[in-house]
Amino acid sequence: MSSFNPSEIYQFAIRIEENGEKFYRIMSNKLNNKKVKELFTFLADEEVEHKAIFKNLLSEFEKYDPSANYPEEYFAYLEAYIENIVFSFNKFDDDTSKVNDMETALRFAVGKELDTIQYFQEIKNLVSKNDINKIEAIIEEERRHVVKLSEMQKELIKG
Repeated sequence: MSSFNPSEIYQFAIRIEENGEKFYRIMSNKLNNKKVKELFTFLADEEVEHKAIFKNLLSEFEKYDPSANYPEEYFAYLEAYIENIVFSFNKFDDDTSKVNDMETALRFAVGKELDTIQYFQEIKNLVSKNDINKIEAIIEEERRHVVKLSEMQKELIKG
C-alpha cells in the first residue's frame, strides 16, 4: 500500500472536475435541445472554475498531516470511492458513450453531482481548517448544479 499523501485529495478533486467538464462538453455537443445544451455548457464552465480553485489549493499546499483519526486506510477508501463512483476515471469514456438522450444525460449528471458532493463532504475531514470553507463553497455550487439539473428534468417532463 502506498503511503498517505494528503495533497492527492486535491489532485483527485481536480480529476473529478476535469471529468465533469468533459462529460458536460460531450453531452452539450451530442444533444439537440438548446436549453439542455446551454445548461451543460454552463456546468462545464463551472467545473473549470472549480478545477482552478483546487489547483490553487494544491499550489498553496503545505505539509499537512491529518488527524490520527484518518489513517492511510481512509485515504485508500477515498481513492477507491472516486475510482469507482465519481466520474470514474477508468470507465469514463465507456460510461459516457452509453448516454445518448437528454433524460439519461440529466439522470447521469444528477447522480454524479451527488457522488461528487459526497466525496467533497468526506475530504473536509482531511483538509486543513483553512481549506474547509473553500471546500464547503464548492459543495454549495455542486448542490446548485443538482438543483439546475433537476429543474431541467422537470421542465422536460412538462414540455
